[in-house]
Amino acid sequence: MAAPAPEECLDVLTAAGDKTGVSKPRSEVHRDGDYHRAVHVWIYCESTGELLLQRRADCKDSWPGQWDISSAGHISAGDSSLSSARRELQEELGIKLPVDAFELIFVFLQECVINNGTYTNNEYNDVYLVTTLTPIPLEAFTLQESEVSAVRYMHRDEYKSCLAAESGEYVPYDVNGQYGQLFSIIEERYKDNTESRSLTLQKQISRYAPIHLEPELTTLSEGDKEALGYILKASMVIDEIFYEQVWNSNTMLRDWLRAHADSSSLDSLKWAYYSINKSPWSCLDENKAFLSTADSAVKLLTDATKPISGWKGLEYRAAFPLDKPRGANFYPADMNKMEFDLWKSGLTDKEQKDATGFFTVIKRPDALLTTSVVESDGPNQTNTSDDLFIVPYSKEYKASLEKAAELLIKASDCSDCPSLKNLLRTKANAFLSNDYYESDIAWMELDSNIDVTIGPYETYEDGLFSYKATFEAFVGVRDDVATSQVKLFGDQLEDLEKNLPLDNIYKSDNVSAAPIRVMNLLYNSGDVKGPQTIAFNLPNDERIVNERGTSMVMLKNISEAKFKNILKPIANACIREEQKEYVDFEPYYTHIVCHECCHGIGPHSITLPGGKKSTVRMELQECHSALEEAKADIVGLWALNFLINKGLLPKSLSKSMYVSFLAGCFRSIRFGLEEAHGKGQALQFNWLYDKGAFILHSDGKFSIDFTKVEEAVESLGREIMTIQAKGDKPAAQSLLQSRATLTQPLRVALEKIEHMQVPVDIAPIFGTASKLLANN
Repeated sequence: MAAPAPEECLDVLTAAGDKTGVSKPRSEVHRDGDYHRAVHVWIYCESTGELLLQRRADCKDSWPGQWDISSAGHISAGDSSLSSARRELQEELGIKLPVDAFELIFVFLQECVINNGTYTNNEYNDVYLVTTLTPIPLEAFTLQESEVSAVRYMHRDEYKSCLAAESGEYVPYDVNGQYGQLFSIIEERYKDNTESRSLTLQKQISRYAPIHLEPELTTLSEGDKEALGYILKASMVIDEIFYEQVWNSNTMLRDWLRAHADSSSLDSLKWAYYSINKSPWSCLDENKAFLSTADSAVKLLTDATKPISGWKGLEYRAAFPLDKPRGANFYPADMNKMEFDLWKSGLTDKEQKDATGFFTVIKRPDALLTTSVVESDGPNQTNTSDDLFIVPYSKEYKASLEKAAELLIKASDCSDCPSLKNLLRTKANAFLSNDYYESDIAWMELDSNIDVTIGPYETYEDGLFSYKATFEAFVGVRDDVATSQVKLFGDQLEDLEKNLPLDNIYKSDNVSAAPIRVMNLLYNSGDVKGPQTIAFNLPNDERIVNERGTSMVMLKNISEAKFKNILKPIANACIREEQKEYVDFEPYYTHIVCHECCHGIGPHSITLPGGKKSTVRMELQECHSALEEAKADIVGLWALNFLINKGLLPKSLSKSMYVSFLAGCFRSIRFGLEEAHGKGQALQFNWLYDKGAFILHSDGKFSIDFTKVEEAVESLGREIMTIQAKGDKPAAQSLLQSRATLTQPLRVALEKIEHMQVPVDIAPIFGTASKLLANN
């Protein structure tokens, strides 16, 4: 006679839902009232408005014989939420679904005592929704007799009424409490509001002013013009990779929306706004979803259940979460920071470096599966399917990177510029090897009429740790005159570092002059979504920053477009009449240059109090991006004042730079406080306002107190850089939580701007690039 299977063990949680590191048998968890995790999976049919219910088996130790969730179960010790949801659905109902069928809609804490006080259920439930187009035939289900005695469909309103009436036939859930979200989410999603949604999308789209970019190519040789065609094609491949990096089903959603854009005016608007954001989350609305799973792609599975004659199979909506995944598609969707840190602590030093590096993704083995589910031999099986592992970009995006590399090699063969040829060849090699060091050096040494930045650089999309870099491309034509005019800033970096408002112990002795290139943008792709980039300072590799410094690229035609279409109207709305004259393109653009320079000074590689070597990025993690943007801004203002006092810049900038900066604050904060630049700008505005440097008048307009602004700027620069130098994450969190908020003065300004319908940003139309691509 076979021995009974050992009892399932569960991870014990704190009351706040964090793992304690202890696991216990299921019966003991419920006996002792320990907090633990489970999954609820609801199957919803959108054509009938019905939810699938299961009747719990009469032998169950909780709520026997009552109607309940489509499928549910505990998350076994060491298992992940998503793999548990898939497993329970297969075991209980015989349905095999891929990960993109499961939408995590909320987390529900259930705390109750039943069975005369012998069964305590303190359970964090991850509630998933699976949306099908039509009902699954009842004969398609394979029921697990020890768990489920029957299934049936029931209209959501009828089921909600039964729960509200506390009918004894149903497992109780408080529809007026947390669990009511299930019904409110579905109701909101499927109500007939086409006109309202269309108006909302039209308003969202109108926040972007369309701008035609058609820089001249007269300075390019014939060889470089031919190379340019291949570079543009490679940049389009980079766009494909970025879509994949944002979220695991993003590319599929994009293709679905594009294919259905002509179906109705609403579908056209959905596609237009999706194209701006490159995801279903609105950049200018704190990443709030403007689409739902009801708008998503339909997929057909012919083998999700046992075969049924005359039934083509299960059609479902590819799901996406209402909240943008903080870890994008760099980590498993259900991985949290604690799990990552625990896993990382067991790695070798090299593996830890790879795990936290720019150019890797973190996966689970079950991510390799599509419609299949890992089979289990029982609850006591040693389960390693949820172990995390590292995949280099060169493998994760292999097909796309090989295609991009081939195009860059062809471009290199065409070009007659030695430094451009070197950049393109080394970048192609980097795509295949995952080692970007040589190509980043080549990028810094680029001296070409075609300016190209292509590869993985910025880490804003990684909201968990700011470890992982997204792919992007910027292609433009160099402006030689403007480049010669800004050389001063790069040459002064060493002197600026020595005089920073920062204790000398934290200053670097090795700051290199930062080359600055000015170009007129021809085309961009990849991580350029929503608000458009006006400048960037690269690379982010601390090795190169320490050895060689950084280089800056300024996109002059983008800056000009933003100043004309956005900053001037904002100044007219928000700046007092007597100071409006100070808002001018020269100080606005000069500060942008200085901002980018100041990314290259201040703390980067640091020594922690115990003597450990680290970097600001590693220590501040998700706080790093916002604080670094704020540092570059505020230290940029300090640096301009320093250079004016040295006689290197005209004194006419001494007032205009502050007023132009104030108008620019309102522009950036409109990007939203979930975005690093917007959050950093709110921090600066509130600090300077609290110090009396910014003044709000009774007419709702603002001005600068020139007697206070210099000291206020210096004090904030010192505060931020000291936090960075110490790697003090708690202090960074405290500063951002207290200052990076939408205060009343900011609301006053934003309401004025909204009333005047000033565009928030621009949407470039790449005319010249389109003509080139059409001819290639």
